[in-house]
Amino acid sequence: MTVRNRVNMRAVYFILSLLLISCSKDDASEAPGKFELQNISIGEKQDQSSFENVAPNASIVLTFTDAVDEATIQSNIILKLNDQAVAYDSKLQGKDKLSLTPTGGFKSFSSYKLVINPGVKSTSGVSLTNGKVYEIRTGMDDSDKFDRIPDEDLLTLVQKQTFKYFWNFGHAHSGMACERTTSGDVVTTGGTGFGVMAMLVAAERGFVTRQEALERVQKIVTFLDKECTSYHGAYAHWINGATGETKPFGDKDDGADLVETSLLFQGLLAARAYFKDGSEAESKLCSDITRLWEAIEWTWFQKSGESVLYWHWSPNYGFEKNLPIRGWNECLITYVLAASSPTYPIDKAVYEAGWARNGGLKNGNTYYGYKLPLGADKGGPLFLSQYSFLGINPKGLKDQYADYWEQNQNHTLINYNYCKENPKGYAGYGASCWGLTASDGDNGYSAHSPTNDKGVIAPTAALSAFPYTPEESMSALHFYYYKMGDKLWRDYGFVDAFNLTANWYDNQCIAIDQGPIICMIENYRTGMLWNLFMAIPEIQQGMKKLGFESPALN
Repeated sequence: MTVRNRVNMRAVYFILSLLLISCSKDDASEAPGKFELQNISIGEKQDQSSFENVAPNASIVLTFTDAVDEATIQSNIILKLNDQAVAYDSKLQGKDKLSLTPTGGFKSFSSYKLVINPGVKSTSGVSLTNGKVYEIRTGMDDSDKFDRIPDEDLLTLVQKQTFKYFWNFGHAHSGMACERTTSGDVVTTGGTGFGVMAMLVAAERGFVTRQEALERVQKIVTFLDKECTSYHGAYAHWINGATGETKPFGDKDDGADLVETSLLFQGLLAARAYFKDGSEAESKLCSDITRLWEAIEWTWFQKSGESVLYWHWSPNYGFEKNLPIRGWNECLITYVLAASSPTYPIDKAVYEAGWARNGGLKNGNTYYGYKLPLGADKGGPLFLSQYSFLGINPKGLKDQYADYWEQNQNHTLINYNYCKENPKGYAGYGASCWGLTASDGDNGYSAHSPTNDKGVIAPTAALSAFPYTPEESMSALHFYYYKMGDKLWRDYGFVDAFNLTANWYDNQCIAIDQGPIICMIENYRTGMLWNLFMAIPEIQQGMKKLGFESPALN
């Protein structure tokens, strides 16, 4: 081979080498690379293995290093709640960004798991390098649902809206309070007493005129007088508002209910005090109330002279229901009224042996740093410190058994601190979401309390505690109205109850829960109902007879 030929061959080899290098570069640029999840964000939170306090309306956004093959999404990206797959909507935002939103949004206060399997592919056919698992714990949408207003205006709004239950939803014929928003003609005796007190507040605050309140209360009193069945002067728990006939409340409970009658007359006697110095029509109402009040045979309910009052009497079953009224519970008003009766008064001995059980109603233990003078372990449901005290003023009220302001305030603070502690780990419980009392629940009606805690919070519990815990109750009100108002606030105020753990919200209101909200907020603001009730001459005399001391007892 000549020198020239060797040179030409070297040139050929050089050119071929360049061509091979060029082809190699082209092949490398066309070959698919790695396909990876580059970023995950949920709301404003990014790139965490565990996402906390996620808003229910948040979306999951996944960013990949390459365009995503949509056909591989649903079978390889799985959202789970309690190990059950959750349906979601997916949407590509550009080629490499994917948005996932649970159908209907996340459930509040729930734990989810997001599983991203390697089966997710790019449009180039490359599988995800490795799978990922993310923990997602939701909180709630904590944006304000309504514009902020001054607290005094908010209290007025709550009273006015809740009052509509008794005014707009009151039974058309009788004027009495419907038992609940689904009860039809069934009206409630105790709830009507609360409603009458609410009408006095409404008249004083201008929600209705004094004349309108007078006419409505007179309508109720006339119905009770002329159309209702009564039993030794007492009324049944439930009544047909169209006919006045008794609606049985339960087994052998088809007659008198002395406690419900007491709650009714707490309201009617307050109305008598409110209208006592008025017009001829007001005087007639007062006279009618006095006549019905004096007709109640309190001593009949001692069952043949026993030293205790009995809750029920039936024309069909007599005292077979056999439920003596013993403290501590919501029934103090019953013994106060029975001792105050001008016609059938009980002796103090009945109060001592029956209600007080000769001291057996005492507690004396301390919970969360608060001593509880009376009652059950940790105080029981909050209505115990509310129903009798719509009229009875506990400020400075004492007897040999308790300081009743200490009793009611500490009962409330124990309930509040229990909810803050949240030993059962229910969703939402805390300093702004508290209050266990008798109410509806996702598993039915129950007397919720620290010893019967089912995750159910009732707005009435904290709101009717305003006199005892104003700061804690205001914090709860802000939470219920501003944060949860889209789910809790309705035509007649707040719905009866909710359970954030179960994502359950009631759709009903109940008279005996709506009434105390209006009345106890008013007692907190002005003491109006306390002042009316405690000034009644018979009440003054009866409470002194039982051994009570109070600045309100002259």
